[in-house]
Amino acid sequence: MVTSTQRRRTLWVVVAAATLTVMAGAILGPIVPQIRDELGVSGSAAGLIITTHGGVIVLASPLVGALVDRIGPRRPLVGGLFVYGLGGGAGLFVDAFLPLLASRVVLGLGTAAVYTSVTVLIYDLYEGQAMERALGYRSSANSAGAAVWPLVGGVAGSLAWNAPFGIYLVAVPLGLLAAATVPEMTASSDGTDTAANGSGRADGAERGGGGVLAVFRDRPALPLVYLLYFGANALLYVIVVYYPQLLSGIGVTSSLRISLYLAANGAAGGVSAIAYDRLLGYADRSTLVLAAFVLWAGGLATATVVETAVGAALPVVLFGLGIGLVFPSTFAWVEALVPPDRQGQFSSYIASVGYTGQFLSPVLFGALVPLAGVDGVFAAAAAIAGIAAVGLGTSRLRGAAS
Repeated sequence: MVTSTQRRRTLWVVVAAATLTVMAGAILGPIVPQIRDELGVSGSAAGLIITTHGGVIVLASPLVGALVDRIGPRRPLVGGLFVYGLGGGAGLFVDAFLPLLASRVVLGLGTAAVYTSVTVLIYDLYEGQAMERALGYRSSANSAGAAVWPLVGGVAGSLAWNAPFGIYLVAVPLGLLAAATVPEMTASSDGTDTAANGSGRADGAERGGGGVLAVFRDRPALPLVYLLYFGANALLYVIVVYYPQLLSGIGVTSSLRISLYLAANGAAGGVSAIAYDRLLGYADRSTLVLAAFVLWAGGLATATVVETAVGAALPVVLFGLGIGLVFPSTFAWVEALVPPDRQGQFSSYIASVGYTGQFLSPVLFGALVPLAGVDGVFAAAAAIAGIAAVGLGTSRLRGAAS
């Protein structure tokens, strides 16, 4: 059996590892111009240094999920942290574009392993309110990372263009700590999880889990959960990509000042996420998600009429508060809906759809810029959030009436 002390120790390892999944790209944002100049490449090529790992995560996560279901989350987490640290830290010693790009592929593999392993560890180690609390802490750590890592990257980049890559090496000692503290998990015959020295879980196919399409057919709410996470990440990257452009229109052009607005978005998400399990004492998950849609619609609509630097803080705070409610709800719904022996597989899809949403956001919303400007992007995003709020609210009313 896993002791309460082991659970507490593991929780802080999980929280620390969760921040690294955000750091993977966020810490390099402030130094893209320096990468461009130092390596003598175009701005688009330099941008690939930030985005390549996301594409790798989309492709690799399902493979990692299958591995986690077969051997348990502990070893993929430990191995993923080492791969993450080495792949990210390689940037300290690389001064050519293609080798640096290759190192980002390695980083993506490590990030995929950490992301899915963290999710399944939470599912395995905690239940009930304790699981909701751990999911809230995990989302809060992600939000805190989104707030802090760009600032850290900017400071490190002022010392040397490649200094931020050295920060990735923190994953190596964290991997050693995980190896020492995270228990091996295996699924027992009655479906409960216990600590073990064996090889982990039974394979989903061996336990009769059926195909992916069969699971989706039997659980029609599950595709909607993935759609929610896709949409949340797509809207989040409307903030990340287009809010700096909106700020420039009201005279906020300093990279440091812009980073403070993005940090406020992350901090607000951290606040609501850390209170997530307590909020569930007053409202169910769907109510919290409905509140998030309303916050998003209000915040994104407000962005279209912002005229002052002070006023520009309100949209990102409102949006961040919503993110802190949606992310842990998504993870909790997946845990509740998927077969217990296939949590690795289906939690890996969370990573895939999330990073796909981030990647496609500039593609989907960018087409509006020539037609309606940046304000049009935020008006469209507000409309999407508003439609989602109306749809969820109507569905809840019909459910209450039936």
